[in-house]
Amino acid sequence: MKRRSFLRTAGIAGAAAGIGGTCWKWHEIQPGIHAPGRQEGHFLRDLGSHPDRLPPVTHTLQTDVAILGSGIGGLTAAWKLERSGHHDFLVIDGPEADGNAAGARYGEYACPTGAHYLPLPSQECMHVREILADLGILLRDAQAERPYYDERFLLHAPEERLLVNGHWHEGLLPPLQAGEQAQLERFNMQMEHLRHYHDAQGRRPFMLPSTLASEEPQWQALDRMTMKQWLDQEGYASPALHWLANYGCRDDYGARYDQVSAWAGLHYFCSRIGQASNAGSGAWLTWPDGLQTLATGLARKLGQRRQAGTVLRLEQTAQGIEALCVVIRQGIPSCMRLRARKAVCAMPLYVAARVVPSIRTLGFAPTTDLAARAPWLVANCLLKRFPRELPEAPLSWDNVVYREPGLGYVVSTHQDIRQAPPAQTVLTSYVALSHLRPQDARRWMEQASPQHLLELALADLQAAYGRGFNADVERVDITLRAHAMAIPAPGQRSNAGVRRLREADGKILFAHSDLSGFSLFEEASWWGYQAALKAMRR
Repeated sequence: MKRRSFLRTAGIAGAAAGIGGTCWKWHEIQPGIHAPGRQEGHFLRDLGSHPDRLPPVTHTLQTDVAILGSGIGGLTAAWKLERSGHHDFLVIDGPEADGNAAGARYGEYACPTGAHYLPLPSQECMHVREILADLGILLRDAQAERPYYDERFLLHAPEERLLVNGHWHEGLLPPLQAGEQAQLERFNMQMEHLRHYHDAQGRRPFMLPSTLASEEPQWQALDRMTMKQWLDQEGYASPALHWLANYGCRDDYGARYDQVSAWAGLHYFCSRIGQASNAGSGAWLTWPDGLQTLATGLARKLGQRRQAGTVLRLEQTAQGIEALCVVIRQGIPSCMRLRARKAVCAMPLYVAARVVPSIRTLGFAPTTDLAARAPWLVANCLLKRFPRELPEAPLSWDNVVYREPGLGYVVSTHQDIRQAPPAQTVLTSYVALSHLRPQDARRWMEQASPQHLLELALADLQAAYGRGFNADVERVDITLRAHAMAIPAPGQRSNAGVRRLREADGKILFAHSDLSGFSLFEEASWWGYQAALKAMRR
């Protein structure tokens, strides 16, 4: 079967994608388009110029701790309060329940609409181990260097493969040209040294949570250059190595390696050193619906102390805080008021900057301290059957195509351990629109037709399976994440305004991965955990 790249070059899709090739239109497939948070976000954005659109408050709720946002930061804060015996709290979901950890389901087939895996946490990341143990995923020896995990969730082989020039290669490193092997070996040795280096205080330079990492000047200097500049400075000219570094930055941060700081780029290679007694080094945890399993597990501990709503305004009062919230059902908004002793602001900082008028008094200046945000597409394809594979490497959990802007696709049924494969599967395609400026990518996402979105979202799958792939597709749903994650550009780690929000310990607390500058479960859960500890203090 012939393998080709099939993305339109005419019109808005081709102009935005910046990829050449021949394509056909997908007239026979009408994708579902989902833009979680867009309606609420635009309502909040437009309130400034149209205050008359705000309906009257219908009722007031009272609680001790208000948790505003139900992503991993907010859910962890609620879980920690509940686990500590502090039961008087309420979670307001925000525009999307579970945030970037959300998933979807087609009957018996679950799939992610956001993040899809978790590296094994090291001993430094004990808060994550505590969560995994409570959810029954980490089964024994949580304090040990090598705990024992439920093997159903340890990623099974084959793990990953890369499609280059119509042929699959095991792993994610492109075929090496003459002279590249020596550079790769030097890079691997350097990364191994950085993984295990400790400063005089016993801190590693690249660790999770990152706020505990070494702040020696040599590591701080990495926040003043890009990952590409660091590779060039170190004398790395290997095209394969540059591609891998670029892919890693796009995969974790949604931006290219010439936009991401060297500290963040090296963090991708050096921070994850967790081990297990029943898995090899560098193992991952994954589930059919991605991190939705963890979000659901955390939420299950909360009982009924959670409800729909999006915060429009959060203010301090003499007694504590007061939040004005909106619920939009079938396009019709209704408002409620929430009063509490303390609030955990578990929302992205660009949203917090709009809804917390006092944020500037904390030392955070939105005009200079906010990071740019990377837009993403996540497409879930329910297939009638497994597509026909090339013979070089078997279908893996992660399947990457050697090009941009796609990040490849994962297989939701990969962990299925039954003797016979399921009749159907879901392939989840990820696209980081890192080839465009974020504001241009968001404009394109809002204006693009469903067919243009489909062509971009499924370009990697067409490259892998060719023209016949569309006959295998039963349904496609595309999730647009226009503000998916903060981009850790140079200077972000040393951002003084963000540091002050980390240190805030008053009536309004902050708990979001933006406090670290990049979107990882380990970071979001850390800030939720810390906010809960602060919230319990009188």
